[in-house]
Amino acid sequence: MKIDVRKFNLSDAEIPRQWYNIAADMPNPMQPPLNPATGKPATAEDLAPVFPMNLIEQEMSTEQYIDIPDKVLEKLLIYRPTPLKRAYALEQYLKTPAKIYYKDESVSPAGSHKPNTAIAQAYYNKEFGIKRLTTETGAGQWGSALSFSCALFGLECKVYMVRVSYDQKPYRRLMMQTWGGKCIPSPSQETNFGRKMLAEDPNCPGSLGIAISEAIEDAVTSKDTRYSLGSVLNHVMLHQTIIGLEALKQFAQINDYPDVVVGCVGGGSNFAGISFPFLRDKIYGKQVKVIAAEPTACPTLTRGPFAYDFGDTAATTPLLPMYTLGHNFMPPTIHAGGLRYHGASPLVSQLVRDKLIEARSYDQLTTYEAGILFARTEGQIPAPETCHAIAAAIEEAKLAKEEGIEKTILFNYSGHGLLDLTGYSKYLEGDLTDFTLPEEEIKRAIAAISDLPRI
Repeated sequence: MKIDVRKFNLSDAEIPRQWYNIAADMPNPMQPPLNPATGKPATAEDLAPVFPMNLIEQEMSTEQYIDIPDKVLEKLLIYRPTPLKRAYALEQYLKTPAKIYYKDESVSPAGSHKPNTAIAQAYYNKEFGIKRLTTETGAGQWGSALSFSCALFGLECKVYMVRVSYDQKPYRRLMMQTWGGKCIPSPSQETNFGRKMLAEDPNCPGSLGIAISEAIEDAVTSKDTRYSLGSVLNHVMLHQTIIGLEALKQFAQINDYPDVVVGCVGGGSNFAGISFPFLRDKIYGKQVKVIAAEPTACPTLTRGPFAYDFGDTAATTPLLPMYTLGHNFMPPTIHAGGLRYHGASPLVSQLVRDKLIEARSYDQLTTYEAGILFARTEGQIPAPETCHAIAAAIEEAKLAKEEGIEKTILFNYSGHGLLDLTGYSKYLEGDLTDFTLPEEEIKRAIAAISDLPRI
């Protein structure tokens, strides 16, 4: 019997020792974040009440490679390097000449890519003398990852979880509590902003923007506390590049290189993690298509303007240059909770603007159909967020069949869906519907940023 190799692994000794910073190589640097009070570029001192200075230095760095501390590597080796897998059964089902590979980030203790930055952020905060972290979470993957990472370094962790996801995903909440994190639904009665939102709408489903506002308010009004963000910011993108750096080594082992690289996008962290090392090659002449897949219900990259906007609903963050649907945007309660965010990473946004990344949107039923197909061919049940990347990979594989062209496709399997089975249940029972955000909703959402500085 001929055995086709399906898993391509690196040894522990081959784990990357540095992160890659795409800011060093971008043809057009991203615009600087602005202090909303002055309209001038935000300084390190502006960020200091929210983040420790060692992470602020990374946020502002243009150094191409940054060393990964030994204590971070030690914790990453709990689950890294992650396997690169080939989806033979999916290829055969699609009858495509394309080879489909995926980087399996679901093998982390938290079940997703999120610990890649959570471990690093917990370490840097601990080194800076911080004792407690606050954060937000949508689907619960980030809150789980930070709770896990805080347990590794002996930090307290408080998570404000978007209320609709808090109700939909009780086992994510239990994961956080198991690792010692305190998880509460947002908007909550524990912050001034949360109380304000509940007074306006006692049944408010919440949003990542609201949860961020609550977590930041908690951090800046509490002793020995800082805020931790799981996506959007430069240092988060930096930490996630270990995914793509490993993938480059794994493709070198098999003497191959992807023609297409795909990731799903909410804030941008898993997408940046898989794509930025390949985008570096594209910037210097390599031919590779890079696809960012997002929901039609929250079409930030495909239908939002590129503008300065706040990262949170309470308008407490610096103004970030990004594709946005407006910081007051209240996303529909789709099941891909990790993609319900109004803005995209400034680094990702600039690269989309420069046409180095192609953004596509997919409706909810299409993504669940892709996830079900993947589960029935490859056996693994993907997170609803990951299903967007799978839908794009399948679309590219079908295109290869139509064109009769062999190509290599890589997507980031950013997390498993074993705690997201409520959504699968609704899909299988016919209770899920598609939702494309109406144009009038987008106009209403972005009206909130009409008086902010223009790019």
